[in-house]
Amino acid sequence: MVWLSRVLLRKYGRFMDDLRIYVKGGTGGMGHPRLGGEGGAGGDVWLVAQEKVTLKRMKSQYPRKRFMAGSGANSSIAALKGAKGKDCEVNVPPGISVVLDNGKQLGELNKPGDKLLVASGGFGGSAVTNFLPCKGQAYNVHLDLKLIADVGLVGFPNAGKSSLLARISRATPEVADYPFTTIKPELGTVVYADHKQITVADLPGLIEGAHANKGRGHKFLKHVERTKQLLFVVDISGFQLSPNSPFRTAFETILLLAKELELYKEELRAKPALLVVNKMDLPDAQRNVNELMEQLQNPQDHMHSFPKDMIPADVVSFREIIPVSAHTGEGTEEVFSCLRKVLDEEAEKNIEQYQRKQLRALQLSQT
Repeated sequence: MVWLSRVLLRKYGRFMDDLRIYVKGGTGGMGHPRLGGEGGAGGDVWLVAQEKVTLKRMKSQYPRKRFMAGSGANSSIAALKGAKGKDCEVNVPPGISVVLDNGKQLGELNKPGDKLLVASGGFGGSAVTNFLPCKGQAYNVHLDLKLIADVGLVGFPNAGKSSLLARISRATPEVADYPFTTIKPELGTVVYADHKQITVADLPGLIEGAHANKGRGHKFLKHVERTKQLLFVVDISGFQLSPNSPFRTAFETILLLAKELELYKEELRAKPALLVVNKMDLPDAQRNVNELMEQLQNPQDHMHSFPKDMIPADVVSFREIIPVSAHTGEGTEEVFSCLRKVLDEEAEKNIEQYQRKQLRALQLSQT
């Protein structure tokens, strides 16, 4: 039996995925001109990835959001070489990209224990600097959190992503018949009978133009980047954001979702994907899903009347297509058995590729 326990990010309070902080390396110590002594170097500022740390907690614990390392010790008669200033270590969540105000990325911390130097201390005073100390580096940096999950759920608003998860879990996310009931990402953990666990990121619904940051699209799309697999969720009856928006069939929503992902970052096209066709309990659902299957089998026959800006460069090739009803529970067990199957296959493929690479390197070293 497969079950889903929801580890809601709201457990830690309001979800945050971006925090701007100030970091400053320590100033070096004064040199000793008469004796030629060197001052100690200023301390460094390091970011360290730690489990159970959230940006919300960081902001609460350090409201000024300023992190400064210690100054180096001055050179003295008792100690001609001044001691180095104390380093400052800042605990951050795994999955952080560190970006300067000008957009330059300093690095990433993807797993617990990863460390990143973000501000070096200044040199101590010496003959080279006329025994005057140097100031440490100082920056405003953005901690940009991208969820790390095995599976990312993507779909337009009201497609039923939260309903799907609520049906097979003990969680009670907000579910309603209006768009944008999910307004911040949530993490779930799928636990199988053999204790294998898979993490699932339930992302807020996208809208057309998300790649251009419409509807805060970048804030949501960035969380797809670090998922191993995509799970498209579409409403078999189609989608219309508002009375003034065009109606989109299930086939059109799939094309538009693929196009939004492609325009945001082309590398997302390479991710393995499954398709969940939801709301099979609605009238005419079977007829609509039969039509959708035919469209997906021969997509080029059905895209000639679509605008060019709506058609992705590559139509998504789904590993599995699963009709479900989140309302009745039909097909939900198959969803998570398929997730396990595809992820296991990808893991085996990666192991085989690694072994071939190692074997090739060994063969080259012996020639």
